[in-house]
Amino acid sequence: AASDEGGAMMDREMKQMQGGEIGPDHGGLSGSIEQPDEVQRLETLDEPVSTTILRDLNRVWVKMKHVLLPTNSDQKLTDWDLWGPLFLCLILSISMSWDAQSDQAALVFAIVFVLVWCGAGVVTMNAVLLGGTISFLQSICVLGYCLAPLNIASLILRIMNSYKMLNVVVVALAFAWSTKASVGFMAQLIPPERKMLGVYPVFLFYLTIGW
Repeated sequence: AASDEGGAMMDREMKQMQGGEIGPDHGGLSGSIEQPDEVQRLETLDEPVSTTILRDLNRVWVKMKHVLLPTNSDQKLTDWDLWGPLFLCLILSISMSWDAQSDQAALVFAIVFVLVWCGAGVVTMNAVLLGGTISFLQSICVLGYCLAPLNIASLILRIMNSYKMLNVVVVALAFAWSTKASVGFMAQLIPPERKMLGVYPVFLFYLTIGW
């Protein structure tokens, strides 16, 4: 009788499993498997190109706002990309080559472009060697996005062509703006006892570009 009762119980559980009625309390499996949100966000191969471009542009704009209007929350900058820094670097290189002579415009463009990327690389390596908890590409992203104020100053000066003293004031404000935006983020990722050693190269980086 006991064996018959056990067999009947096993039959009922098998039917419940086939019908998807056994849940976690019975040691069974749920009836459906949901795909993680991260995987769904990465599945963009079937979407239109225009949708992909608009989404990337929106991400760039969100990060740009975090630089132009610095806040205590810089979580958006931790999601790094290199499209924004590349775009800003190109604009800065082009605007600074406007005033150069025709035979030197390409040289000025190349110098500014190389200075930005090599300088950002040196600053990043310094932060990593000091024990900073920041990835190489993440630091490049932050330093690149923080070029936005200097880009704005460069465009203003090329359009207005103002007095030299006014130019100095505009560049100084842009330099302070860029430095404040980047230092506020970088300082959080460097050990407190080495914070000044990590922040000082950032200061020199933007001072060199602004000069």
